[in-house]
Amino acid sequence: MLTVVLPDGSHKQFDQPVSAYDVAASIGAGLAKAAIVAEVDGKQVDLRSPLPSEGEVNLRLLTKKDPEALAVMRHSCAHVMAQAVMRLYESVQLAFGPTTASGFYYDFALPQGLSEADFPRIEAEMQKIIKADEKFERLDMPREEAIGLCQEMGQAFKVEHIETGLADQSSLSFYRQGEFVDLCRGRHIPSTGYIGPAFKLLSVAGAYWKGDSERDQLQRLYATAFFDKKELDAHLQQLEEAKRRDHRVLGKQLELFTISQTVGSGLILWLPKGAIIRQTLEDYIKGELRKRGYDAVYTPNVGRVELYEISGHFPYYSDSQFPPIEFEDGERYLLKPMNCPHHIMIYQSKPRSYRDLPVRLAEFGTVYRFEQSGELSGMTRVRGFTQDDAHIFCTEEQVADEFRACLEMTQTVLSSLGMNDYRVRLGFRDPKSDKYVGSSETWDRAEAALKAVCESMDLPDMSIEPGEAAFYGPKADFVVTDCIGREWQLGTVQLDYNLPSKERFGLEYIGADNHPHQPVMIHRAPLGSMERFVGVLIEHFAGAFPLWLAPEQVRVLTVSEKSEEYGREVQQKLADAGLRVTGDFRGAKLGAKVRDAQVGLIPYMFVVGEKDRDAGAVAVRDRLEGDLGTMPLEGAIAKLQAEIASKTVRQVAARQAAVVADRESQHEY
Repeated sequence: MLTVVLPDGSHKQFDQPVSAYDVAASIGAGLAKAAIVAEVDGKQVDLRSPLPSEGEVNLRLLTKKDPEALAVMRHSCAHVMAQAVMRLYESVQLAFGPTTASGFYYDFALPQGLSEADFPRIEAEMQKIIKADEKFERLDMPREEAIGLCQEMGQAFKVEHIETGLADQSSLSFYRQGEFVDLCRGRHIPSTGYIGPAFKLLSVAGAYWKGDSERDQLQRLYATAFFDKKELDAHLQQLEEAKRRDHRVLGKQLELFTISQTVGSGLILWLPKGAIIRQTLEDYIKGELRKRGYDAVYTPNVGRVELYEISGHFPYYSDSQFPPIEFEDGERYLLKPMNCPHHIMIYQSKPRSYRDLPVRLAEFGTVYRFEQSGELSGMTRVRGFTQDDAHIFCTEEQVADEFRACLEMTQTVLSSLGMNDYRVRLGFRDPKSDKYVGSSETWDRAEAALKAVCESMDLPDMSIEPGEAAFYGPKADFVVTDCIGREWQLGTVQLDYNLPSKERFGLEYIGADNHPHQPVMIHRAPLGSMERFVGVLIEHFAGAFPLWLAPEQVRVLTVSEKSEEYGREVQQKLADAGLRVTGDFRGAKLGAKVRDAQVGLIPYMFVVGEKDRDAGAVAVRDRLEGDLGTMPLEGAIAKLQAEIASKTVRQVAARQAAVVADRESQHEY
């Protein structure tokens, strides 16, 4: 006898084999028709998968209304897209086809190049497959049989993946719809008809087999799908707005940063205007740090491999690190992957007493990761980046206050930039994973402490997400929603009982009892990295930064050449008052000068003519509000200074669609 426990607590019993679909049908025909996938004891399964024949299971039936169902439908749509491509083109080799946060893609190797001109043809074929309502059928088979099937189908990538990437699997699963069969662990919707018409091919890009630039070059076809056409239309509108705000385009237009292939991919060169934004942010953070009792430190950009072996960053991050630098005497150095081991050594540089704690060390430290070339993206995914990093060493009794202060500082920084729409994600370990260091008891203590602090602060939309912890401890991430509805993980605060432990660095302080004790460590970075944060800011503000952050805050415009002398005098007074100012003293018409300043996204324009000179005044023009009228020069300067001092954010475009930005996708074999 099988007992099925439903979400409302009710029970249903079955004395014969049943699937989740059968349970749905026993409840009602409407639910059986609406159900898309099932969740059995917290694990997703296909709707037609058989349930255990006896015992008790918790069953949840997912429909279009459940967010988890969308990813399943998109995964199935990726198979439909691959089926359409194989119907239309010859000699197609299939690679991987995972979902992403806002859609899906599939990597193909085929003789001819795909372009957007091919999209209507592929979409039409997909629509035929969807209309045919072909069932998704799961096929499980032994390893050797699976290899034989892939060889028979001529799918060399699949054969290699079974032999190498899935070498430890004794049996494998495939899914079939119509004539199309693909190696896949699932899960899928019952049939292609559940997809409907709300799908769209988006772009095509280059990729490499398994991300290795030394291997086969592939074509990656990106697409998305929704259950509702209105949601698709809103998403496409959001994508168009994102293109307009693309920091890679605006960064070039506004002369903020550049990337030189001679220097290297993923390495940002900050241009003068971009450097002003970065320096302004750094100065602001440094001021907050001074007020909060932090000490500034500096550390080198390299360190001995042994240092990172103690911390666990090597080999934990070895796949994404630059290779070690080896010397003839056998010494090995590594480009710094994280700042924390260096700060630990500063803490260890002298004996510490409980009276010294908390010790707060802060640094704008540059670190390096060897991201694959296909994963690089402007400023938001780079190989070298500077973190607004700090590490706090404190007693266990001080943890709550220190962690709370870190969270409050992050909230203050985000608020100063008008980023008030965010949620807080508590990243806990996945007990089933072996990537974490430290004992279960230590992790339980750290997670309980973090949760207690965060719950006491009434943080917005707080959620606990297993598997999102750092390898050494749990963390609280600030996931910010920008003005067009995309989510970005920015600030982070992490609690760490492991790196200070005897198994790692063996940190100590002498307690009031005159005995050594282990401190607790807190890692925090309100912005995350300067590169990523500024890239997000560029898109959030569409390049139109608030006055306090704008590279050029005010531009002096002369009505005619006769007022140039006064214009230069105004410019100097503005500069003397600490404002970032330029002057446009060309002989061009005033209208053209105003347009140039508007296009350049300059917050304010001070227009001066002969009458203004005589009155010691300026005509103030606001980029947002237009003509504000004539003001005494000193009053106009005071107005701007007050806006800068308050860090006012006067306008950010309204959100247009609630869709998350793509995060790193996961392979679905």
